[in-house]
Amino acid sequence: MSAENSPRLMAHLVAGFPNHETSLAVADALVAGGAKILEIQLAFSDPSADGPAIQAACVQALENGFSTEKGLAFVAEVHKRHPNIPLFVMTYASLAYTPGIENFVRMNKEVGVSGLIIPDLPFDNDEGLTAACKKYGMENIPVAAPSMTPERLDKLVHAGFPYLYAALRAGITGQTTVIDAETLSFIDAAAKRGAKILGGFGIRNGEQSHVLCSHVYAVVAGSVFVNIILDLAKTPEKIPAAIEAKAKELSE
Repeated sequence: MSAENSPRLMAHLVAGFPNHETSLAVADALVAGGAKILEIQLAFSDPSADGPAIQAACVQALENGFSTEKGLAFVAEVHKRHPNIPLFVMTYASLAYTPGIENFVRMNKEVGVSGLIIPDLPFDNDEGLTAACKKYGMENIPVAAPSMTPERLDKLVHAGFPYLYAALRAGITGQTTVIDAETLSFIDAAAKRGAKILGGFGIRNGEQSHVLCSHVYAVVAGSVFVNIILDLAKTPEKIPAAIEAKAKELSE
């Protein structure tokens, strides 16, 4: 299997959670554990796709005073530490719309972001996100969901996006995900025009990662890492090693 076709781990973290320094250590640990792409979330107060763990992380980051500006400064620091790791920023439309979509894209480009994942900006009504990303040499990464009608999924697949984020089930992140034949059929349908599929929602262990890996460009995991941070809140010095160990389990 070529390096291009071999599966990889895309690891999600929330900028500024549980605090600035620890979230930098988490980014380092994810890369040390084998993550080949980092998905960095900019906290938003009313997330529509995030489960309890990531919601709690966003609340804590916001209570720490994290803003879009601070979040992008965090991204810039991660990029400086890991210049060869692609960084995808995930957030919600309100944060992108406030400075203006094109300005938001430009701000992300300037700190080293390769792509944007904004779930509540649909691919065919994205307020100019795709055009702005093309202008600045970035990728808009739309979300494909199993709840889409076959007709809408086909429209998305034929729209020519190089990457698609495939949500492995409907609902919110962090809940248990069963990867069955129907799930794999959905992923394969999303990939039929050659898009690189980023498959996630509820990935917790190496077994799930193994089942997915031959069907996706990258296996995405997020809540599993956030839960480690929440569980070790009273012993933060243990967080980096625990994060690195889980990343190794998923990436191997």
